[in-house]
Amino acid sequence: MICTGVNINVVDITDDVAKKPAREGPYHHGDLRNALVSASAQLAEIGGPTAVTVRAAARAVGVTATAAYRHFNGHEELLAAVREQAEEALFEVLDGAMKNVPAQADPTATAIARLATAGRAYIEYAERERGLFRTAFCGSDVDVNKEVLEDPIFQLIGTGIDALVATGFMDPRQRPGAEFTAWAAVHGLASLIVDGPLADAEPADREAAIDHAVATVLRGFATGPRAEPYRSTDPHIALPA
Repeated sequence: MICTGVNINVVDITDDVAKKPAREGPYHHGDLRNALVSASAQLAEIGGPTAVTVRAAARAVGVTATAAYRHFNGHEELLAAVREQAEEALFEVLDGAMKNVPAQADPTATAIARLATAGRAYIEYAERERGLFRTAFCGSDVDVNKEVLEDPIFQLIGTGIDALVATGFMDPRQRPGAEFTAWAAVHGLASLIVDGPLADAEPADREAAIDHAVATVLRGFATGPRAEPYRSTDPHIALPA
């Protein structure tokens, strides 16, 4: 397994991590594993998955590499732990974004707004936390058999889509596998912004791309008996005049 990312200098990044304020207080004996994962998450935040090494994490925490290797057999195990933490951070952002959308009198409008907000939050998180985003989706030999249907992000997207079906916006026959469609759209655009041709695009162009991607997914889901009015009137779906 090879993780790609920006070119980094591990020593410089470790120095940068050491200068940053600790997120969870100083390291205490008996909690070295969590300290190493937290330090590695900061390394990933700055330099992406290629910055995560056992020795760099040990240096950032202030212990010997030998001590660190008692908790992680090697780079792959540590990276898998950091990847899990990065995925959890993204999930929390999406979950919080959806919960922050207030319920409206119209349940369909609420469902549309929540899914649209989650899609936008996904892309904005990737742009804001590029290193962690790269790490969250960097493959690891440790967990290659992870079941995608059990992934919290997959399930959260599914909850949002279920609400579209429940309100009659989406035809239930279209429901199976719809999570992949929504996830692929936002993740693909996020990747283009983080590591692709949109990395240097003007903010207005990126914003237009985000609006179009989210609206296109929702219009594609508008196949239920109560969908038609929203295609032209809902601000998250309607094409600009």
